Amino acid sequence: MYKELKKFKVSDKFSFAADDSLEQVCNASEGSGVFLVYAVAEEKELIMVGSTGTVQNDGTLKIKNGGLKEKIVEGHQFAKTGRKYSWPAQMKKEDISLLEIVWYETFNDETKGIPTAVEGQVLQNFLDENGRLPRWNVAF
Repeated sequence: MYKELKKFKVSDKFSFAADDSLEQVCNASEGSGVFLVYAVAEEKELIMVGSTGTVQNDGTLKIKNGGLKEKIVEGHQFAKTGRKYSWPAQMKKEDISLLEIVWYETFNDETKGIPTAVEGQVLQNFLDENGRLPRWNVAF
């Protein structure tokens, strides 16, 4: 686990196979924060980092409807509508049998981690260690 994520107490994870319903297996909250997607094989490989929620200049949070859960299930990726459709297709294409998604609420009453800043820290650490971004992150 990345050290910058240890301070966030509202967190959980779930597994997703290509024939699962992402809507049904996703246990993410409706809060704001970051999510890490791992391809699970003999070893777990971080393949994507995402976030949701925008902090306004008055210190308040603008949450998109549904928060993390909505972003994970309905977010656009691989030029298709909704990850609930694009992830299974990409998993089959890359022969990935199982994903593990770990999510963290980074901005709530207890902690005030700007979601995109935390996402950037995790991606920076990954870049420093690997010389590239996770393969499902197109850019940052």
